[in-house]
Amino acid sequence: MPEDIPIWRIRPAGPEDAEALALVGAATFLEAFAGFIDGAGLVAHCTAQHSAGKYRAYLASGAKAWLAEIEPGGAPVGYALSCEPELELAEPGDLELKRIYLLSRFQGSTIAGALMQAVMAEAGDARRLLLGVKDDNHRALSFYAKHGFETIGTRRFDVGGKTYDDFVLARPL
Repeated sequence: MPEDIPIWRIRPAGPEDAEALALVGAATFLEAFAGFIDGAGLVAHCTAQHSAGKYRAYLASGAKAWLAEIEPGGAPVGYALSCEPELELAEPGDLELKRIYLLSRFQGSTIAGALMQAVMAEAGDARRLLLGVKDDNHRALSFYAKHGFETIGTRRFDVGGKTYDDFVLARPL
């Protein structure tokens, strides 16, 4: 991790930030899984799941998002998105951390932890925070364990028409 990380900030994101969320979402997903997941599937997944319209729809349905931006210039380098659970293992009172993505150059800094804190601070009356993570994404699994998440089950996750195994994690709030 470079020691020359510029000044950064976390701020709430709204519908006007949909393009930035989509760009960072697609870039980080591709960066994380290129060479591990089928390339055509990655492109199809990013096109469908990381479009500006998809983020606008999440926000219109009550999801909350936060952008991590770097100075100078406020370039987006990461984000978090929480929403009503879409996971089958969800129970009443749960909240889903749908996405928490950060460009690799900034991983290992305090930015990801700050994004996680933003999500937890705005969780309202939720009793648990849930998420899905690819079962062999060891770096992410380590990050989540450090933040109190434990495996509660598994699921199959579709990326561009191919399925992969995910762990479903939860932590009390």
